Amino acid sequence: MKRIKVNLDKQSSLSHEIYIGHNILDRMGLVIAKSNLAHRYSVITDSNVSALYGEEILGVLKEVNVKADLIEFPAGEASKNMETVLAIVRELINRGIDRSSALIALGGGVTGDITGFIASIYMRSIPCIQVPTTLLAQVDSSIGGKTGIDLPEGKNLLGAFSQPQSIFIDLRFLETLPDNEFINGLSEVIKYGIIDDVDLFTLLEEKSDAIRCRDPHILQAIVERSCKIKKAFVEIDEKDVGLRRILNFGHTIGHAIEAASGYTISHGNAVSAGMIASARISEKMKHLSSEDRGRIQQLVRAVGLADHIPASISTEGIIAKTRTDKKKEGDSIHFVLLKKIGMPFINGSVEEALIRETIEELKK
Repeated sequence: MKRIKVNLDKQSSLSHEIYIGHNILDRMGLVIAKSNLAHRYSVITDSNVSALYGEEILGVLKEVNVKADLIEFPAGEASKNMETVLAIVRELINRGIDRSSALIALGGGVTGDITGFIASIYMRSIPCIQVPTTLLAQVDSSIGGKTGIDLPEGKNLLGAFSQPQSIFIDLRFLETLPDNEFINGLSEVIKYGIIDDVDLFTLLEEKSDAIRCRDPHILQAIVERSCKIKKAFVEIDEKDVGLRRILNFGHTIGHAIEAASGYTISHGNAVSAGMIASARISEKMKHLSSEDRGRIQQLVRAVGLADHIPASISTEGIIAKTRTDKKKEGDSIHFVLLKKIGMPFINGSVEEALIRETIEELKK
């Protein structure tokens, strides 16, 4: 089991460990038991993950005399709302969960976001441990302390920065991940290659077939590299006000596509289309070469992610959602653009006409 330390120097109490390995749940139980973090734990998970791993997690904790129960909610992005939050909070109250308790988020990005958000506000905050079960959550959403829920007006518009106490990444979870969810997570791995690690991008190009076949050695390598990239940005800019915004590459249009589709398009496919849109905008603005834009588009296709926007989604609907982007300042939307692969930059604003033109091109 490998350990990666997230060092938040200004508030050392918020620094924590990421544990990565195969079949590490038994060791996770021992770490939790020795931490004396809480007298009692509630495992929050969705209906899909509960059926696969709910009893196993409770058994692991029981084995080391950690008192825990499980609360389940319906799987899917549609559950990432205030109604679900309130239902879980009421269940926590009914079960007597108090300030000496802690939550364990067992699941993908939706579960991690919901559980982290509840932990940040329940009884003025209680600790939270992240146990991500999807590739997307393992390489991205479980790291960095961003929590949130969706509103009809947009994605993650209610939330808080709340760092987890620890993160346990068991790569065994990826063995039962449906193909579409596995591919979904590759969008964030590709993003890391584009914005920070040219060698990772090249590895993804060269090993795309082995990655899709879930070669365990390559998976461990790309998960570890992704976690190190994400934690480095978080350490520099915990609250997402400066350099960390680079991590939003592809997400401004991606989140807008998600919201405009009524969340029927997965986060990974929306972001992959958003990354291609951002690459095209970079090319149109004479920042990025057509060769690098082509490599990005080809890699997205090679791993099975979406390289287009469905024609059924309104262009104006997507643009309207970008106007409610939480990273907007006044009338300016900060776009992450590229000079080349591995060299991103933040552009103060992009003309709406250019955004519209690019969206229309990706719908053809």
